[in-house]
Amino acid sequence: HKMTKRYFVPDLSETGGSVALPPTEAQHATRVMRVKVGDDVELFNGLGLQAAARIIEIGRNRCVCGTEHATLVDREPKRSVNMAIALPKPERAKELVERLTELGIKHVTPLVAERTQRPPSESNMDKLRKVIIEACKQSGRNHLMEFGPVSTAKDYFQADRVGEKFIAHPDPDAQSIRSHFSSDDHPAIHVAIGPEGGWSESEYQSAITNGFQSINLGKRIYRIETAAVAVAAILVS
Repeated sequence: HKMTKRYFVPDLSETGGSVALPPTEAQHATRVMRVKVGDDVELFNGLGLQAAARIIEIGRNRCVCGTEHATLVDREPKRSVNMAIALPKPERAKELVERLTELGIKHVTPLVAERTQRPPSESNMDKLRKVIIEACKQSGRNHLMEFGPVSTAKDYFQADRVGEKFIAHPDPDAQSIRSHFSSDDHPAIHVAIGPEGGWSESEYQSAITNGFQSINLGKRIYRIETAAVAVAAILVS
């Protein structure tokens, strides 16, 4: 089965008809994928809608598709998993965001912790949003992973949240993440993962005071992206 080429069209109509791909998608389709008139493609709007389409016109940086009726195709996990992460360096953050999008994480809040070396810049955030779109195109996910805004760790811990709340921390008394999730009674989950140097004592105390439970990821110290992907894989399964 050949993977159908997929393109992100935020204003996809439910009823079908002709639609022009957004400029970056049109450029990708015509210059990189070398699509031709008559090629079959799949369009999605990032909010669950998906439509079969056929390319009907190609111009310079322009690509128009005739689309069929769009349907809601939901490939999201049962559980709504929200992660707050002190992002690693840009190249590693890119891989992290790609993996979490594929796994079906609902929302990622980039955190600025006391030991964060460098907060993510706006241009960096924009690059990561493009990574989310690419990962959805590749993986068949129809909902874009929500991303941002950036928050300080303390503000994040103090905000009101519905659902179970966890903080990853190398605390020998903390339970392992698997022991918390043996059942399906957690429809919404929030997990915070700290920076390279770990949480400061005051950040950790702030989380615990605000109802976060400590989870231990095992006997080894993981890099940020390893920890986040390991936790995500357990939670969405």
